[in-house]
Amino acid sequence: MTSTPVPAPATESPTPALRELADALGVATEFWDFTGHHRVVSAPTIRAVLGALGVVAGTEDEVRLALVDVELAPWRSVLPPSVVVRAGREHDLRVHLPDGAAVSVHVALEDGGRWELTQRDDWVEPREVDGVRTGRATFVLPADLPEGWHEIVAEVAGAGVSRAPLAVTPDRLPGPAVATGRGWGVMAQLYSVRSQRSWGVGDLADLAELTSCFGDLGADFLLINPLHAAEPSGPMTPSPYLPVTRRFVNPLYIRPEEVPEAAYLTGPQRALVQWAAEEVRPANRTNAPIDRDASWSTKREALEVVHAAGRTRSRQRSLERFRAEEGQGLEDFALWSALHERYAGRQWPAELSDIASPFVARARRELAERIDFHVWLQWVADEQLARAQRVAKESGMGLGVMHDLAVGVHPGGADSWTMRDAFAQGIGVGAPPDMYNQQGQNWSQPPWRPDALARTAYAPLREMLRTVLRHAGAVRVDHILGLFRLWWIPDGMGAEDGTYVRYDHEAMVGVLVLEAARAGAAVIGEDLGTVEPWVRDYLADRGVLGTSVLWFEKDAHGHPLEPDDYRRLVLATVDTHDLPPVAGYLAEEHVDLRERLGLLSEPVEAVRAEAGTERRRTIARLRQHGLVGTDPTEREVVEALHAYVVRTPAVLVGVSLTDAVGERRAQNQPGTDTEYPNWKLPLADGAEEVVLIEDLPDSPRLLSLVATVRGALGEDDRLA
Repeated sequence: MTSTPVPAPATESPTPALRELADALGVATEFWDFTGHHRVVSAPTIRAVLGALGVVAGTEDEVRLALVDVELAPWRSVLPPSVVVRAGREHDLRVHLPDGAAVSVHVALEDGGRWELTQRDDWVEPREVDGVRTGRATFVLPADLPEGWHEIVAEVAGAGVSRAPLAVTPDRLPGPAVATGRGWGVMAQLYSVRSQRSWGVGDLADLAELTSCFGDLGADFLLINPLHAAEPSGPMTPSPYLPVTRRFVNPLYIRPEEVPEAAYLTGPQRALVQWAAEEVRPANRTNAPIDRDASWSTKREALEVVHAAGRTRSRQRSLERFRAEEGQGLEDFALWSALHERYAGRQWPAELSDIASPFVARARRELAERIDFHVWLQWVADEQLARAQRVAKESGMGLGVMHDLAVGVHPGGADSWTMRDAFAQGIGVGAPPDMYNQQGQNWSQPPWRPDALARTAYAPLREMLRTVLRHAGAVRVDHILGLFRLWWIPDGMGAEDGTYVRYDHEAMVGVLVLEAARAGAAVIGEDLGTVEPWVRDYLADRGVLGTSVLWFEKDAHGHPLEPDDYRRLVLATVDTHDLPPVAGYLAEEHVDLRERLGLLSEPVEAVRAEAGTERRRTIARLRQHGLVGTDPTEREVVEALHAYVVRTPAVLVGVSLTDAVGERRAQNQPGTDTEYPNWKLPLADGAEEVVLIEDLPDSPRLLSLVATVRGALGEDDRLA
């Protein structure tokens, strides 16, 4: 790398004082770009990012005043806003109080117990803070504090009682709960996998059938796309990675007939539900792009009929318990959904921008019935998710359902509205320029504010994880580097003009592993791309698995990485949802598609030559390991690639369902929106004939691939 700093694409460089302020608040003032050059972040970018953090830094005087505030901030509070520590280790707790005042500190445990803390002899010179001579006392959080969410209580003589949330997190998550120490599973886009009884889109009843099918075949998990909620009215965003909330579920995935009350409908009511299903069921057998809006429109009509029919007393009590447990977060999400319906396709009135306003309170009263409906939808979805996980475990899966957690949310969605103070305003998250996107990327997703997370004891992260993990054996965290740092792009600037903002990764990962441990779930972090080695080591030390994709794992000469050189603590796969399945990749359909859509930044001949070299090197490596002969068929290469991945030490191996049925098309083409039917393609074989769930147990191609994987793992390849 060159050590000569290169200014970022704006003109004004930051002053030393502005650099110091930014560094103190976790805002990067420099970074190394993908070409190996050292970049200096522009002053306008730094000021805009600091402004989004609530810090005024327009002039040097404002910068100096902000530096004083940052320095004094810990001294102005008796306790930190929240504390996250690891179990099994001692930690210091700094308490600030009027100089000379007596203080006692204890931990109120979540089980009702009490743990007195001892003070450490660690004298610090008192200082003047806002006219008060203030001292600092250090107490010891002992290593044997139990894991969980507790509360620190400080009683200061003459100054009252202060409290702060305390999270004691596992030092390390245990390994995935698979019988042999290594496990395998299937990866599927749930919306694309339909049965004869689906409503045009794969749903939670289909999820249960899939887990039963693959559990019987020996799989330990089924990884599915994020099920996060989308818009409840108007065009539904197809991408599961751009939801309106990451905490709640898209009711599109509900199977209306599976709601218990549907069995007790009157004849006319039942006919309404049946007629709605008949409108969209013919789509199950077509290869046309999935029409979420048509499916949801008919499902919503049917679900409204079921909801209006009422419930028994015991069922109503169950709904009320669910509502109480989910609390204000569910109420606010249901309110947002009702408002979205009311103003479908129209701009909301300005007075509704603040959820705490009296105008919103009035709307909450006016929309009470629709709020009840949207709360009920979440309860129904939760019950059907619970059944899918129960079926998965009963079928023999070690983990069961593996959910996927998107990296962010829609800027106009429910989370952005209901938790406005938790998000940085005027900022989009993205990525700096790289070899594939030389202008950088702006995903238009608002980032969480690190200070707001600490102030709320990481409540947005904690509550989201609890909901996602409630009926799961594992979770895949998309772009897990977002728990360490994110690329912030101020509105009005190009993606290349952003900068990194650091998060308290010790706290963020700590909360993640604590909630996963309480749910008994494994965690897989998507850590693809350029990642600092210490980050992967840190995650591995915390028991968080990484991700390895065969096509991306290369040695220094560009050849496929040898199996023994893979990391052990990973989920290893051949491909991802952003690439064509193996059959399409081998046929260079990813090159054809990008050429057709005008996405290539190099001449197509060069790109095709590179793809051909990659294919030849890959098949040569397979031949070197005795996995293929001199002229292998497409199917033989698909199976050999999976056998190759199984030869790695990876503790988990994933098999894409599209590979198992011979599909050739990618579910998503990065860099496109409407130019390609992203996230809309139904599961089909190589001839683009639709494959239904009922077809899977007898699919020769699927059974052969499963036998290959199980045989390579040393399992009994006799299929149930």
